[in-house]
Amino acid sequence: MNTYNSAHEIDYRILGEEMQCVEIELDPNETAVAESGAFMMMDDGIQMQTIFGDGNNQNTGLLGKLFTAGKRVLTGESLFMTAFTNIGSGKKKVYFAAPYAGKVIPLDLIRLGGKVICQKDAFLCAAKGVSIGVEFQRKLGTGLFGGEGFIMQKLEGDGLAFVHAGGHIVEREMQAGDLLKVDTGCLVAFTATVSYDIQFIGGIKNTIFGGEGLFFATLRGPGKVWIQTLPVSRLASRILQYGTVTRKEEGSILGGLGNMLDGDGW
Repeated sequence: MNTYNSAHEIDYRILGEEMQCVEIELDPNETAVAESGAFMMMDDGIQMQTIFGDGNNQNTGLLGKLFTAGKRVLTGESLFMTAFTNIGSGKKKVYFAAPYAGKVIPLDLIRLGGKVICQKDAFLCAAKGVSIGVEFQRKLGTGLFGGEGFIMQKLEGDGLAFVHAGGHIVEREMQAGDLLKVDTGCLVAFTATVSYDIQFIGGIKNTIFGGEGLFFATLRGPGKVWIQTLPVSRLASRILQYGTVTRKEEGSILGGLGNMLDGDGW
């Protein structure tokens, strides 16, 4: 670890296609931090420790730690995170897995301006020294109508962080003045230079027949944006719909044929 970076300099590999995991290689005394439930496996010689918040505030005293950790509750996360430290003499590996089908996105914060804003449930793990905090959207429209909530997460520092998203990931490098309109659930992350707001979709036809909601996120460059093709909320609603609602065609001849073609009738 050199003297420039304050975060631990971890090495990594992303493994898999649809169900990815990240392999982090730790030198002696290096540490990675992760959300509860992200852990997959690790080599012998790595020590696990439960910590308040992200481990980036160890010298702020008990009240400071409690305040920092408590802000994470606003994003739906636990008060605690888990730190994985290599206490052995050689290189050790620890693995973290995404909670649903999709992609793991590596974010080199020092190359991204030191700050990335992401959905409140997107963070997976990071090098110790990266700050995982809360980003409040100040605009009233965002607070009332943002499909993914008023509060987002912010990742700050000069180390590596990893977020996960559903389906395929589309990266867009926006120039100054570029405007991108995105479904609120499909927005994964963006750099701090991108302006974020919520826009109303006008027109009675859009409201009644659009099927895509009444509002979408507007992103204005410059900066980088990460978009997911399958938000977990959309996937969950489809599963719930098929699991709880009787299909209209069931019981009919055509319905039975349709189910067979879908693979449900055998």
